[in-house]
Amino acid sequence: MIQTATDRETGLKVASLLLEIQAVKLNVEQPFIWASGWHSPIYCDNRLSLGFPKIRSFLKSCLTKKIKQVFPDCEAIAGVATAGIPQGVLVADSLGLPFLYVRSKPKGHGLANLIEGSYSGDQKVVVLEDLISTGGSSIKAVEALRNAGMKVLGLASIFTYGFDIADNNFQNALVPWFSLSNYHLLIEYAVEQGIVSPAQFSILQEWRKGPEEWKVPG
Repeated sequence: MIQTATDRETGLKVASLLLEIQAVKLNVEQPFIWASGWHSPIYCDNRLSLGFPKIRSFLKSCLTKKIKQVFPDCEAIAGVATAGIPQGVLVADSLGLPFLYVRSKPKGHGLANLIEGSYSGDQKVVVLEDLISTGGSSIKAVEALRNAGMKVLGLASIFTYGFDIADNNFQNALVPWFSLSNYHLLIEYAVEQGIVSPAQFSILQEWRKGPEEWKVPG
């Protein structure tokens, strides 16, 4: 992952805001069940940030600043459907760049587009996601853009669970990327603020080591 000196400060601030609006929920005793079937003490829905104008603007500003810094040659922003679309529109507008988005599969009617929006085959694109777990859907979007002739400079996201599989997947796909905040910083902040106890912190760390096999302790 690409990192800069401001990552920690920004990451803690973003984590605090996501917790404040309950875009991130932590529950060790009654974990959430993901679509994959995994039991998880954390659930993240960054789409909730869209309902809070000040927080929405802050996230947009952070993403815009970091993209300018890390991917200065960016010529377009591509959102990953669906949650990456509104965030991508905000960032593209802030940067004054074209916006397009990538569907999970081609549209079932009309032109059967996989990529929606006006673009040229040689554009330099940054992919925008709201949340990274394994990175699978993001890499599919990257592949679609590359197959259309575009050059993907990298990927930006608001939050990542920090799974090794995501780092490996992006590395293997040759996709540089960054995230404004991550699981490690979020639970660190949660402990500092008394949102979770030291005992719960240990459980949260254990989940992070093996989420596919994790069960509620006891």
